[in-house]
Amino acid sequence: SLTQIDIPSSITTIEYYAFHGCSSLQKVTIPSTVTIIEASAFEGCLSLFEVIIPSSVTEIKASAFNECSSLKNIKLTSSIKVIDEYAFSGCSSLTEIEIPSSLTEIKDYTFSGCSSLVNIKIPSSIEIIGGYGFSQCSSLEKVSLPNSVTEIKWNAFEDCSCLTKILIPSSVTSIGISAFSNCSSLSEVEFCDNSKLTLIGQNAFNGCSALNQIKIPVSVEK
Repeated sequence: SLTQIDIPSSITTIEYYAFHGCSSLQKVTIPSTVTIIEASAFEGCLSLFEVIIPSSVTEIKASAFNECSSLKNIKLTSSIKVIDEYAFSGCSSLTEIEIPSSLTEIKDYTFSGCSSLVNIKIPSSIEIIGGYGFSQCSSLEKVSLPNSVTEIKWNAFEDCSCLTKILIPSSVTSIGISAFSNCSSLSEVEFCDNSKLTLIGQNAFNGCSALNQIKIPVSVEK
């Protein structure tokens, strides 16, 4: 029946599974002494709608907020150096997210199943978009990929059924298996000039039923 908690300032790490499955928890205040939110710390907190993460936090570990299905917004500061796999997976009420420029990679499944996410701004520090990174973000309409991205991994945007257009920057060298599969509204895929793309994986655009044509860069080898 725990609905709110103010974590004391003596705490520096929120440990593994600390509040796992606290399904009535609605609000958490994290003090500026905390530097690490460990794996699955708030996983399955189904009623959690507000979390304020202080600038002291440098790491959010795997599944930390996985399946926090009531979480509507969360501010991530540029002090965060690591956001691990599944960190915000299944946060189906999350409408927007600003990815900090301190990250270089979107890990596997990080935002998978964030089905209310409409727009994502990816900073120019990001080089890799991990497998299933934004899969099943079924409300996602727009994604801006910066010219720093070199790799879009397997199933990265699979089942993003509202995504209508994607511009692939010239820096991207590989698009993984099923990267954009079942993006049924995707009608335009554009590759920037001087593309370095060499690999398009199997089924990369499978199920993109609105896509009428695509011009593959001459750099592609397979």
